[in-house]
Amino acid sequence: MSHTLAHNEVSFLEYQGKHKGIWGWLLTLDHKRIGIMYLVAILLFFFVAMTLGILMRLEMLTPGETIMKPQTYNSIFTLHGVIMVFLFIIPAIPAVFGNFILPIQIGAKDVIFPRLNLFSWYLYIIGGILAIISLFTGGGAADTGWTFYVPYSIRSAQNVSMATFAAFVLGFSSILTGINFIATIHRLRAPGMTWFRLPLFIWGLYATSWIQVLATPIIGITLALIILERMLGIGVFDPALGGDPLLYQHLFWIYSHPAVYIMILPAMGVVSEILPTFARKDVFGYKQIAISSLGIALIGYLVWGHHMFASGMSNTSRVVFSLLTFLVAIPTGVKIFNWVATLYKGSIKFSAPLYYVLAFIFIFSVGGLTGLVLGALATDVHVTDTYFVVAHFHYVMFGGMGIMFFATCHYWFPKVFGKMYNEKLAVIACTVIIIGFNILYFPMFIMGYMGMPRRYYDYLPEFQGWHVLSTVGSWILVSGIMFMFGNLFYALFKGTKAATNPWGGTTLEWRVPSPPPLENFDEIPVVTGGPYVHDKPTYIMHPSRELQHQNGGGKISQEVKSH
Repeated sequence: MSHTLAHNEVSFLEYQGKHKGIWGWLLTLDHKRIGIMYLVAILLFFFVAMTLGILMRLEMLTPGETIMKPQTYNSIFTLHGVIMVFLFIIPAIPAVFGNFILPIQIGAKDVIFPRLNLFSWYLYIIGGILAIISLFTGGGAADTGWTFYVPYSIRSAQNVSMATFAAFVLGFSSILTGINFIATIHRLRAPGMTWFRLPLFIWGLYATSWIQVLATPIIGITLALIILERMLGIGVFDPALGGDPLLYQHLFWIYSHPAVYIMILPAMGVVSEILPTFARKDVFGYKQIAISSLGIALIGYLVWGHHMFASGMSNTSRVVFSLLTFLVAIPTGVKIFNWVATLYKGSIKFSAPLYYVLAFIFIFSVGGLTGLVLGALATDVHVTDTYFVVAHFHYVMFGGMGIMFFATCHYWFPKVFGKMYNEKLAVIACTVIIIGFNILYFPMFIMGYMGMPRRYYDYLPEFQGWHVLSTVGSWILVSGIMFMFGNLFYALFKGTKAATNPWGGTTLEWRVPSPPPLENFDEIPVVTGGPYVHDKPTYIMHPSRELQHQNGGGKISQEVKSH
């Protein structure tokens, strides 16, 4: 019996490696184990941030002090934002499922730099620990908001330096992961896997990785300058020392707006995986979706100024940034059109991952259209720094990446863990989550239009009804999330054994056992066609030895060349 077949009886907890027990995890170079370690850490941080979000909503239930002081509210607000953005939203899909799925989808046995991959995970953990330490040292948790705007972040007595240093370390983890993915995609693709035979999830990760490598150093330098400002008073941002606080906003958003695409492009890649699988047909407009990922990444670099329309920049700059903001909607619209067209006349099989994707398309469309309200100069002046921005932000960030993270967990759960969850309970949880999400965040659009400022501890009585509705929505949303993870956690230990290909997928990960063996493949497969062809096989899974991949060159037979 081959190693691959024999592995059918091995659970995800029993990958064999050089070390045993806990050291087999902490010192592993296996991309799949590293992906699972990211999953555990990211979920822990997510639950912490979710708890902080619930506390904020409880405080906003009534005007005045409800359960906490204003200073405590500011610190909880900052910590919620830092953890959600830097420790959950940005790394979740690339770090977990990019690590686990990417090498298998391109026909490789691992990422190109396994040790660098493990080092990235350790940097992520160190950054998270530093963020926690900042709560209890140097004056307590930062209270500046997750954006660390100067001059307040320079003059605050709270422990801003430790919090910014934590984000600095997390940036290095992001950069190293991006370098690893780019090199892996360029050098370790299976024979015959040309660029336009790559799965669309890989295209999303590829575009994201370039953003990570090119944009993240800017935020790293900017956060380091805040620390130097606080320690040495060098006067780069502090207006009292001749510095320019507007320069900080430019540097911060030059990274932080592309960061939106760091989280959304992999999520969009997963959408492009799930739809053809459950529609039982090839994805519509494959090349357009692939190129639009690069288009979103490129234009996303150029639109940061729309966060600063009310900051005093020149009218010419505002017009240019507004135009570019509208342009970024074009490649996004291409994707949404092609996704809907993929479903047209498909043999659709409704399942939990597909329900999450359909919810994502609706919610992200609302987020995108309200983004155009903020991108237009006249309307932005009215709603900037109100709850309208909070609603838009969460519809895009959590409604985009968060919902798709849940979809991804359900889609690849059988492959990662080799178990099947209860489908009926998964659909019920999805329904509760989507209802709770919209009850929580949609009233914020109305409050923002009415003039409710964001980041305020208190509010006028006319907003209370909307805040009560929003808080009730948060209870529904959290109930759905806990129910969903409870279903998955139960399936982890009690679920039925998953087949190699439970969904009928056509990409390479559905050609290896569930969970995959240590090196994924006995022999590197040969690719003979596109990734989403349902009527004929496009992979030769056990070619002769001479067809094995040669890491960027070597002998490839005439059969592969002909394809």
